Amino acid sequence: MVIIGLTGSMAMGKSTLAARLRERGIPVFDADAEVHKLYAGVAVPLIEAAFPGTTADSKVDRQRLSAALAKEPSGFKRLEAIVHPLVRAVEREFLHQAHEQGATLAVLEIPLLFETGGDRLVDVTVLASAPADIQRERALQRPGMTPEKLDLLLSRQARDTDKRAKASFVVDTGLSLPATLVSLDTIIDRLVGREGAAFALHWA
Repeated sequence: MVIIGLTGSMAMGKSTLAARLRERGIPVFDADAEVHKLYAGVAVPLIEAAFPGTTADSKVDRQRLSAALAKEPSGFKRLEAIVHPLVRAVEREFLHQAHEQGATLAVLEIPLLFETGGDRLVDVTVLASAPADIQRERALQRPGMTPEKLDLLLSRQARDTDKRAKASFVVDTGLSLPATLVSLDTIIDRLVGREGAAFALHWA
Protein backbone atom coordinates (compact mmCIF):
# COMPACT_ATOMS: atom_id res chain seq x y z
CA MET A 1 0.00 0.00 0.00
CA VAL A 2 1.31 3.42 -0.97
CA ILE A 3 0.62 6.12 1.64
CA ILE A 4 0.13 9.56 0.09
CA GLY A 5 0.51 12.70 2.15
CA LEU A 6 -1.84 15.34 0.72
CA THR A 7 -1.06 18.84 1.89
CA GLY A 8 -1.07 22.52 1.03
CA SER A 9 -1.42 25.80 2.81
CA MET A 10 -4.74 27.38 3.68
CA ALA A 11 -7.16 27.90 0.77
CA MET A 12 -4.90 26.09 -1.68
CA GLY A 13 -7.49 23.52 -2.74
CA LYS A 14 -6.73 20.44 -0.65
CA SER A 15 -10.43 19.68 -0.18
CA THR A 16 -11.01 19.72 -3.94
CA LEU A 17 -8.19 17.23 -4.46
CA ALA A 18 -9.38 15.06 -1.58
CA ALA A 19 -12.88 14.92 -3.04
CA ARG A 20 -11.45 13.76 -6.37
CA LEU A 21 -9.44 11.03 -4.66
CA ARG A 22 -12.55 9.79 -2.88
CA GLU A 23 -14.40 9.77 -6.20
CA ARG A 24 -11.72 7.41 -7.44
CA GLY A 25 -12.35 5.07 -4.53
CA ILE A 26 -9.19 5.93 -2.64
CA PRO A 27 -9.58 6.15 1.16
CA VAL A 28 -8.76 9.62 2.51
CA PHE A 29 -8.19 10.60 6.13
CA ASP A 30 -9.09 14.24 6.84
CA ALA A 31 -6.95 15.49 9.72
CA ASP A 32 -8.91 18.74 10.02
CA ALA A 33 -12.19 16.86 10.39
CA GLU A 34 -10.62 14.71 13.09
CA VAL A 35 -9.52 17.82 14.98
CA HIS A 36 -13.11 19.06 14.91
CA LYS A 37 -14.20 15.77 16.51
CA LEU A 38 -11.50 16.04 19.15
CA TYR A 39 -12.59 19.59 19.94
CA ALA A 40 -15.97 18.17 20.90
CA GLY A 41 -14.55 15.09 22.62
CA VAL A 42 -11.44 13.85 24.38
CA ALA A 43 -9.33 16.96 23.74
CA VAL A 44 -11.74 19.30 25.56
CA PRO A 45 -10.47 18.89 29.16
CA LEU A 46 -6.85 18.88 27.97
CA ILE A 47 -7.29 22.14 26.07
CA GLU A 48 -9.22 23.75 28.92
CA ALA A 49 -6.35 22.90 31.27
CA ALA A 50 -3.80 24.39 28.90
CA PHE A 51 -5.93 27.37 27.84
CA PRO A 52 -8.38 28.19 30.66
CA GLY A 53 -11.68 29.67 29.54
CA THR A 54 -11.51 28.44 25.93
CA THR A 55 -14.18 25.74 26.25
CA ALA A 56 -17.94 25.90 26.78
CA ASP A 57 -20.77 23.37 26.74
CA SER A 58 -18.29 20.47 26.65
CA LYS A 59 -16.69 21.79 23.44
CA VAL A 60 -13.71 23.88 22.50
CA ASP A 61 -14.87 27.38 21.59
CA ARG A 62 -12.76 27.96 18.49
CA GLN A 63 -13.19 31.74 18.64
CA ARG A 64 -12.00 31.88 22.23
CA LEU A 65 -9.11 29.58 21.44
CA SER A 66 -8.14 31.67 18.41
CA ALA A 67 -8.24 34.80 20.55
CA ALA A 68 -6.02 33.18 23.18
CA LEU A 69 -3.52 32.11 20.54
CA ALA A 70 -3.53 35.57 18.96
CA LYS A 71 -2.51 37.02 22.32
CA GLU A 72 0.09 34.30 22.89
CA PRO A 73 1.32 32.78 19.61
CA SER A 74 3.74 30.56 21.54
CA GLY A 75 0.64 28.66 22.68
CA PHE A 76 0.45 26.97 19.29
CA LYS A 77 3.19 24.61 20.44
CA ARG A 78 1.21 23.61 23.53
CA LEU A 79 -1.88 23.07 21.44
CA GLU A 80 -0.01 20.94 18.92
CA ALA A 81 1.46 18.84 21.73
CA ILE A 82 -2.08 18.02 22.81
CA VAL A 83 -3.74 17.51 19.44
CA HIS A 84 -1.12 15.90 17.22
CA PRO A 85 -0.66 12.66 19.21
CA LEU A 86 -4.44 12.19 19.32
CA VAL A 87 -4.73 12.68 15.56
CA ARG A 88 -1.77 10.37 14.92
CA ALA A 89 -3.47 7.55 16.82
CA VAL A 90 -6.60 7.82 14.64
CA GLU A 91 -4.45 8.00 11.51
CA ARG A 92 -2.90 4.69 12.51
CA GLU A 93 -6.35 3.11 12.89
CA PHE A 94 -7.37 4.48 9.48
CA LEU A 95 -4.28 3.07 7.75
CA HIS A 96 -4.65 -0.34 9.38
CA GLN A 97 -8.26 -0.50 8.24
CA ALA A 98 -7.30 0.52 4.69
CA HIS A 99 -4.54 -2.10 4.65
CA GLU A 100 -6.87 -4.82 5.92
CA GLN A 101 -9.39 -3.92 3.21
CA GLY A 102 -6.75 -4.34 0.53
CA ALA A 103 -6.32 -0.71 -0.47
CA THR A 104 -3.35 -0.12 -2.76
CA LEU A 105 -3.37 3.64 -2.10
CA ALA A 106 -4.35 5.53 1.05
CA VAL A 107 -4.27 9.27 1.66
CA LEU A 108 -3.53 11.31 4.76
CA GLU A 109 -4.83 14.85 4.18
CA ILE A 110 -2.77 16.97 6.59
CA PRO A 111 -2.49 20.77 6.28
CA LEU A 112 0.75 21.00 8.30
CA LEU A 113 2.33 17.85 6.87
CA PHE A 114 5.80 19.31 6.31
CA GLU A 115 5.70 21.56 9.36
CA THR A 116 5.08 18.60 11.69
CA GLY A 117 7.48 16.18 9.98
CA GLY A 118 4.62 14.01 8.77
CA ASP A 119 6.20 13.81 5.33
CA ARG A 120 8.71 11.34 6.80
CA LEU A 121 5.86 8.92 7.58
CA VAL A 122 4.41 8.64 4.05
CA ASP A 123 5.68 7.27 0.75
CA VAL A 124 4.98 10.32 -1.42
CA THR A 125 3.63 13.82 -0.93
CA VAL A 126 1.16 15.69 -3.13
CA LEU A 127 1.01 19.45 -2.69
CA ALA A 128 -1.95 21.65 -3.61
CA SER A 129 -0.47 24.97 -4.68
CA ALA A 130 -1.76 28.22 -6.17
CA PRO A 131 -0.45 31.78 -6.58
CA ALA A 132 -0.46 33.84 -3.38
CA ASP A 133 -3.04 36.33 -4.65
CA ILE A 134 -5.50 33.53 -5.45
CA GLN A 135 -4.89 31.92 -2.08
CA ARG A 136 -5.54 35.19 -0.25
CA GLU A 137 -8.69 35.92 -2.23
CA ARG A 138 -10.08 32.46 -1.48
CA ALA A 139 -9.19 32.60 2.22
CA LEU A 140 -10.76 36.00 2.81
CA GLN A 141 -14.06 34.73 1.42
CA ARG A 142 -14.35 32.31 4.33
CA PRO A 143 -16.79 33.22 7.13
CA GLY A 144 -15.11 35.02 10.01
CA MET A 145 -11.79 35.43 8.22
CA THR A 146 -10.00 38.75 8.50
CA PRO A 147 -6.68 39.91 7.03
CA GLU A 148 -5.16 39.88 10.52
CA LYS A 149 -6.36 36.36 11.30
CA LEU A 150 -5.20 35.14 7.90
CA ASP A 151 -1.73 36.59 8.43
CA LEU A 152 -1.49 34.85 11.82
CA LEU A 153 -2.53 31.50 10.35
CA LEU A 154 -0.16 31.80 7.41
CA SER A 155 2.71 32.68 9.77
CA ARG A 156 2.44 29.15 11.20
CA GLN A 157 2.80 27.53 7.79
CA ALA A 158 5.93 27.03 5.74
CA ARG A 159 6.19 29.12 2.61
CA ASP A 160 4.60 27.61 -0.45
CA THR A 161 7.89 27.82 -2.34
CA ASP A 162 9.55 25.71 0.36
CA LYS A 163 6.75 23.15 0.20
CA ARG A 164 7.00 22.97 -3.57
CA ALA A 165 10.69 22.15 -3.23
CA LYS A 166 9.95 19.31 -0.80
CA ALA A 167 6.87 17.80 -2.43
CA SER A 168 7.01 14.65 -4.54
CA PHE A 169 4.26 16.07 -6.78
CA VAL A 170 2.67 19.50 -7.13
CA VAL A 171 -0.87 20.14 -8.37
CA ASP A 172 -1.45 23.72 -9.54
CA THR A 173 -4.92 24.52 -8.21
CA GLY A 174 -4.84 28.03 -9.62
CA LEU A 175 -5.81 26.62 -13.00
CA SER A 176 -9.31 25.69 -14.11
CA LEU A 177 -10.97 22.88 -12.20
CA PRO A 178 -10.79 20.43 -15.14
CA ALA A 179 -7.07 21.13 -15.56
CA THR A 180 -6.49 20.69 -11.84
CA LEU A 181 -8.25 17.33 -11.80
CA VAL A 182 -6.40 16.09 -14.88
CA SER A 183 -3.12 16.97 -13.18
CA LEU A 184 -4.10 15.02 -10.06
CA ASP A 185 -5.39 12.04 -12.04
CA THR A 186 -2.09 11.84 -13.92
CA ILE A 187 -0.18 11.70 -10.64
CA ILE A 188 -2.43 9.02 -9.18
CA ASP A 189 -2.20 6.92 -12.34
CA ARG A 190 1.59 6.99 -11.95
CA LEU A 191 1.31 5.70 -8.38
CA VAL A 192 -1.01 2.80 -9.14
CA GLY A 193 0.93 -0.43 -8.99
CA ARG A 194 3.78 0.91 -6.89
CA GLU A 195 4.76 -0.70 -3.63
CA GLY A 196 5.04 1.45 -0.55
CA ALA A 197 7.37 1.07 2.42
CA ALA A 198 5.96 3.62 4.87
CA PHE A 199 3.21 1.42 6.31
CA ALA A 200 5.58 -1.34 7.39
CA LEU A 201 8.20 1.12 8.61
CA HIS A 202 6.03 3.53 10.59
CA TRP A 203 2.46 2.33 11.04
CA ALA A 204 2.34 -1.48 11.29
